[in-house]
Amino acid sequence: MSDAGAVLVINSGSSSLKFGLYGEQGGQETVRFKGSATRIGSEQGRLVVKDGAGKQVRAVDVRHPSQEDAFREAVRHLEELGGARPQAIGHRVVHGGPHLRQHQALTPEVMKALEDATHFAPLHIPPALRLIRATQQHYPGVPQFVCFDTAFHATLPQVASTLPLPASVREQGVQRYGFHGLSYESIVARLEPQVPARTVVAHLGNGASLVALERGRAVDTSMGFTPTGGIPSGTRTGDLDPGVMLFLMRTRQMDADALETLVNHEAGLRGLSEGTSDMQALTRDAAAGNAAAALAVDIFTRSVAKTVGAYAAVLGGLDLFVFTGGIGENSARVRQGVCAMLGHLGIHLDAQRNDSGTEVITTDASPCPVRVLPSDEEAQLARHTRRLLRG
Repeated sequence: MSDAGAVLVINSGSSSLKFGLYGEQGGQETVRFKGSATRIGSEQGRLVVKDGAGKQVRAVDVRHPSQEDAFREAVRHLEELGGARPQAIGHRVVHGGPHLRQHQALTPEVMKALEDATHFAPLHIPPALRLIRATQQHYPGVPQFVCFDTAFHATLPQVASTLPLPASVREQGVQRYGFHGLSYESIVARLEPQVPARTVVAHLGNGASLVALERGRAVDTSMGFTPTGGIPSGTRTGDLDPGVMLFLMRTRQMDADALETLVNHEAGLRGLSEGTSDMQALTRDAAAGNAAAALAVDIFTRSVAKTVGAYAAVLGGLDLFVFTGGIGENSARVRQGVCAMLGHLGIHLDAQRNDSGTEVITTDASPCPVRVLPSDEEAQLARHTRRLLRG
């Protein structure tokens, strides 16, 4: 069955795959089905599908050896549930390198540019390419589009995007790109048309970053050349003295692959706690007296607060602070720890509101409100895909 209004969006992560089938009603994207495949590559995979009302209509334990396997399984269930054959497909791609900074149609030339940009994101681009090819095989002839997490940050001024390196290095495309762009776009869309002049958004999840927004446009962001930079996250170091890398190369003879594994998979909250990157588990363990877990939580919250302070300086003040992402939306402990350091910026937390999970968690008298807003990358993907399809 085909449907002129159906748009399929695919949002792949390191070990998960989110997907959604969207229609359009009254000029707004509406969910028909939405789901996720988790623990890809492990023996305990799971696939969940919900309908447009948020009711769970499928939940199966199934092993997904790869993103492509998870995609094929997801599509099978969508088709069984009566999901229409899409008119267009949109892919989230983390990084497109220096030459792909706009959401656009997927053409052979774009595929070639993505292949050429592999060295900018060797952990992300190859699996994205494999997933795109699997989608093309399953839906031959259906127009496909790519949306880049770096695109939102193309508005960064030169003073923010330029890294302090010689011109010969910068000419290779080494610069601050910024990530989580689709998440930030979805927050701006949620705030419109009343986007404050000076806003900071913290996307806090297993990957974590912040962005400074001037009337909804990115003017600075914490992640840099890769998603490894910025504040510490689940398994990534965040910003690190380059001398540490040189030290490890010289004393442990670590090569590029070993260092890549260390800074992307063994560091961050997991490395600090020597166990887990799960914030819920860390806060529970910290409350029970686990010193390593407490230190991990404190380093994380301090890093977020320090970045908010820096961005208040960039923006000349702060009109709104937003938490989003899995940790930002669900961890009252992290929100409390961050806001406790920001009273000088006019942020006065209401403990009861914070604990109950209301949207506004500051007092009515707080000069700078703090809001907790859910990110919706899939809806943003659907908006861009439909816009691009219509030209």
